[in-house]
Amino acid sequence: MKKINLRDLYPFYKSDFLIEIADEVAELIKQIERKEHADCERIRVNKAYYSLDADDGIERDIVLLVLSPEEIYERKLSKRELYAAINSLPEKQAKRIYAHFFLGMSKAEIARIEGVNKCQVSRSIDKALKNIEKFLKKFL
Repeated sequence: MKKINLRDLYPFYKSDFLIEIADEVAELIKQIERKEHADCERIRVNKAYYSLDADDGIERDIVLLVLSPEEIYERKLSKRELYAAINSLPEKQAKRIYAHFFLGMSKAEIARIEGVNKCQVSRSIDKALKNIEKFLKKFL
């Protein structure tokens, strides 16, 4: 068992607070401190004092994909076609597709809410995807 001062680890501690910790935990803390020190040294040596968060627009340009008007129009059309395909499905299939893909619910959750077997939901979603594929092939 080793004693450590929490004031060294947490800056919001105003006074010393000594606790005993296991040797493994102490070793992990040392490894983390070494890694942080190595990262700081790497930054210093490479003079990498910049950040993508510097508000100079670099991060925004990288993260946000700027689309041309043609690409925006194509995406809008493809969304419209997708929604039309979903609307052409039977009500149960459409609800299950919406819940699974748009709301991010698992098939088990959908089955539990509807009070049916998970296999039924899986088959229904698979069949709905095939129907959507058939519908969208008409537009291509």
